[in-house]
Amino acid sequence: MNKINCIIVDDEPPAVELLSKYASMIDHLEVVGTCHSAIKAFDMLKIKKVDLMFLDIQMPVLNGIDFIKTLASPPSIILTTAYREYALDSYDLDIIDYLLKPIAFDRYLKAIDRFRDRINNPSMAYEPNEMNLDKKVDHVFFNINRTHHKVLFEDILYVESLKDYVRLHLAKGNLVVKGNLGSIMKQLPNEMFVRIHRSFAISLKNVESYNQIEVDIKGIKLPIGVSYREDFAIRIKTNL
Repeated sequence: MNKINCIIVDDEPPAVELLSKYASMIDHLEVVGTCHSAIKAFDMLKIKKVDLMFLDIQMPVLNGIDFIKTLASPPSIILTTAYREYALDSYDLDIIDYLLKPIAFDRYLKAIDRFRDRINNPSMAYEPNEMNLDKKVDHVFFNINRTHHKVLFEDILYVESLKDYVRLHLAKGNLVVKGNLGSIMKQLPNEMFVRIHRSFAISLKNVESYNQIEVDIKGIKLPIGVSYREDFAIRIKTNL
């Protein structure tokens, strides 16, 4: 198969990093550019040959759906988002697939297979109910001493960095996992969790009170780092 040139358009750096990593694991798929806004993607499409675009929907200034409508000859598109309600809106736009975050690698592979099928059969189209609209992933498995432990996202109160390990503070008990806070955050849904300090990330739904310098999670007060205050202020207001 000929090389597939793709670009990734997402305003969340961890999402771009994850999709780039997935692409690097697939033969013939090459990321020729990444953008953090639809405006930059618009310019990139003018100068690069793009076969496939991974496009986030919720982005500042111009969202993914409206961006597609501005393109006279768009490449094939796989939408990526945390919100399933946009699926029907995207149906008339001839989307290859619709991936719900957090995106698992096996689901990503399925989307690539659909793209390849479309190349071989240009008339092929998918109904919204054929896309990834089943129950959203609500958990993650952590490997501890070669045993995989299932943790529900809703059970995580906050996450604490311990140098080479991370402690998950759960509704019932704790779990210590090897890794760093950045790597753990990539496994958690962005819409549910936010980093507030170099050593802490929290579940937004479990915030009981907060001020400029700290948050209260179920009676536990955690500091908000200076460099994280602006992002936290935005996230807590948009999740109320």
